Amino acid sequence: MLLVSLSDGPKHGYAIQADIESFSATRLGPGTLYGALSSLERDGLIQALPVDQRRRPYQITRIGREQLRQQLDELERIRQRVTSAVT
Repeated sequence: MLLVSLSDGPKHGYAIQADIESFSATRLGPGTLYGALSSLERDGLIQALPVDQRRRPYQITRIGREQLRQQLDELERIRQRVTSAVT
């Protein structure tokens, strides 16, 4: 969900949290959010940008976009299989 949120441009933590809540009805707590951001940054999927008015924005990297595309492709294969099974 974090990669999806960052796919349309850089955001700081609170903006990511609000965006995820708006498209998924899931509220990430600060520990979950910042733990995930740390893991994604460590894995090279996102990068932190310079602090802007005491907020640290993050942006998705090229590798992060590739990972997101792979995850979305996998979800599409699952959706197709489920759809064919129930029709």
